[in-house]
Amino acid sequence: MRQAFTRALTELAARDKRIILLTADLGFTVLEPFAERFPDRFLNVGVAEQNMIGLATGLAEAGFIPFVYSIVTFASLRPYEFIRNGPVLHHLPVRIAAIGGGFEYGTAGQTHHGLEDVGVMRLQPGLTVIAPADHQQAYAAIHQTWDLPGPIYYRLGKDDKTLVPGLDGRFEAGRVELIQDGTDLLLLAMGPIATEAAASAAQLAEAGVSSAVAVVSTLNPPPEEALAGLLSRFPLAVTVEAHYVTGGLGSLAAEVVAERGIACRVIRCGVRKPADGISGSESYLRWAYGLSVEQIAASALAALRHEKSSR
Repeated sequence: MRQAFTRALTELAARDKRIILLTADLGFTVLEPFAERFPDRFLNVGVAEQNMIGLATGLAEAGFIPFVYSIVTFASLRPYEFIRNGPVLHHLPVRIAAIGGGFEYGTAGQTHHGLEDVGVMRLQPGLTVIAPADHQQAYAAIHQTWDLPGPIYYRLGKDDKTLVPGLDGRFEAGRVELIQDGTDLLLLAMGPIATEAAASAAQLAEAGVSSAVAVVSTLNPPPEEALAGLLSRFPLAVTVEAHYVTGGLGSLAAEVVAERGIACRVIRCGVRKPADGISGSESYLRWAYGLSVEQIAASALAALRHEKSSR
């Protein structure tokens, strides 16, 4: 999604001179198209994410629309107080492009594993949180939301090749995109791991289970109406996210079910174990934390059997 982000932002900047891009010494081989075309609107602040948010806040106050770029953990956690006290409390249009959620920077170690960013970001009222599932949807999301009032947090993956089957780049704030319909259970996915959710649905089909698969890309403000309408159709929903089970999509789905009184059991597939010092490839870490295609399918089957036995 990094190339899609740069392409979309360069196109938008050609139309609106208020757009500025700031990076915290990251994005080499990615941000050059913007930097070369608009050198006077590109700033590398160095390894200083808190200062980057402070600078962006001042630029937004002055009438610009600043986009800040960094790795997920450094874009969300390191400058969190600055985000809260700056663009959130002052309702300013700072856009945070956070790269590599979940285990995408798996070999860089646990400091780079983005497993809590959606949870902490969606706590803030007025902060729009968007987590596209593939690069086509990221491109569409940036084009459709860049000029929204208030701050935005974009959780963007690194992959610019893999596409979520059936999504076709669709994005609309407040919507939940159904990419496959079914009758037995609902798989709700956030971010690029939606490809694993879709593959799990194919495995479940081999076991005779008809699964619907939906992508949730807007986390704040929560798409409550869309989620409620979808969740009310199924006795069981399984949320899939490369994120801690607390605070992310699983929590959001459970909140909607509880507040609306929907008769749907929610099972959360996400990271439950505390940090244990393991690093490795994204696929290995997904397996290590129970998020491989086979493990998601197994969790869904176990939940479905429990649901049927308890009736």
